[in-house]
Amino acid sequence: MTPEFILDLRAKVGHTELWLPGVTAIILHEGHVLLVQRSDNGQWTPVTGICDPREEPHETAQREAEEETGVHIRVDRLLWVQAVGPVHYPNGDVTSYTDIAFVCTLQPDSPTAQVNDDESIAVRWFPVAELPEMKPRFLHLIEAALTGKTGFGSQN
Repeated sequence: MTPEFILDLRAKVGHTELWLPGVTAIILHEGHVLLVQRSDNGQWTPVTGICDPREEPHETAQREAEEETGVHIRVDRLLWVQAVGPVHYPNGDVTSYTDIAFVCTLQPDSPTAQVNDDESIAVRWFPVAELPEMKPRFLHLIEAALTGKTGFGSQN
């Protein structure tokens, strides 16, 4: 779902490229990584989202994990910061992101992961050795999360 503040911006600037802060949450638990299958394109991805105005990026990761999958997470560490885009959407909108990726773990009292909104058609814990086909940048982030790497750079 597109946040209200972006809809307000789009009313003023049309399809012009926007530069937005976003997050990727690499959520790990017992040798598995939590992925969502997006409803807009069918691709598997980690939990991602756009920061609301004045929202701390780690809070965005926690909010998006709960909104998309119903789980409660702990943000353990900053993983990677990179520029992503431009992304061209079917409606003509163009957006680029400063993506702030975090390594996260499941809270002990967390509910079971499930499809929790209309942004996903499936939610699943994948063994890290059996990941589905994904964009290279997501595979790179998962590998970095598992190996302890951190960094900055473009891995589109």
